[in-house]
Amino acid sequence: MSAHLTTHVLDAATGTPAVGVEVTLAAASGPTIASSATDGDGRAALGPERLEAGDYTLTFATGAYFATRDVPTFYPSVSVTFSVDAADEGSRHYHVPLLLSPFAYSTYRGS
Repeated sequence: MSAHLTTHVLDAATGTPAVGVEVTLAAASGPTIASSATDGDGRAALGPERLEAGDYTLTFATGAYFATRDVPTFYPSVSVTFSVDAADEGSRHYHVPLLLSPFAYSTYRGS
């Protein structure tokens, strides 16, 4: 399986997928690699088919998402930095879900 990155954003306050959240993928010390918005199921796929070893940052535009719903939020954006190990380079799919509410969030290494 080629390595690539997906995410799934769920709005914990409403119990529904977070539709239309802008997400960017960047090398932790470099430029933006890809960007997308979550679909009707709160999912997005980003990046190349192969992630090289190194650190990456996913940034979710949570403030804009809540603003379109007239919901105040403490977090204007959420950034999640993760590492691709050289041993995994080119051989693994990466899934980074985000569980979101206006005043809290959590994430984990998905499958």
